[in-house]
Amino acid sequence: MKGKNKSALFLMILAGIVIGGLIGNLFPSTWLNYGQTFGLTSPFILDLGILSITFAMTIKITVASIVGIIIGIIIYRIL
Repeated sequence: MKGKNKSALFLMILAGIVIGGLIGNLFPSTWLNYGQTFGLTSPFILDLGILSITFAMTIKITVASIVGIIIGIIIYRIL
């Protein structure tokens, strides 16, 4: 485990989150899509006259994304 790349672990976790989120969206009425959403639900708008910047971010953690993270870590450890 000493020679493994930490960016590969990050990519595996990110892939697990994305694939888990996709699976959760495919089965919206199951326990896989149960989770919590948090973040800035209403955007923060910075209007500077000639430039307007909008800040907003929400994160939805579901059971499927947590399972995806765990599978990504397991695959990283195997490889």
